[in-house]
Amino acid sequence: MTACEKGEIVTVVKVNAGYKAKMRLANLGIVPGVKIKKRKSAPLKGPIEIVVKGSSLVIGRGLAAKIIVSCNKECDF
Repeated sequence: MTACEKGEIVTVVKVNAGYKAKMRLANLGIVPGVKIKKRKSAPLKGPIEIVVKGSSLVIGRGLAAKIIVSCNKECDF
């Protein structure tokens, strides 16, 4: 998720994290199959703002790096 471009819409493939992080992301609506859009990225490894199901969320870059996504191009992050 961290390598995606601003404004790019991607699909969550899986969450590569521990139980608590997976549950936290699931409670925020970030589960496999859902589409998310990267809205903003703070400079110097700051948090990332994403849109999930119409809701704007800000998550830390470390947690965002654990979200494995597939974009429309020929790339997987």
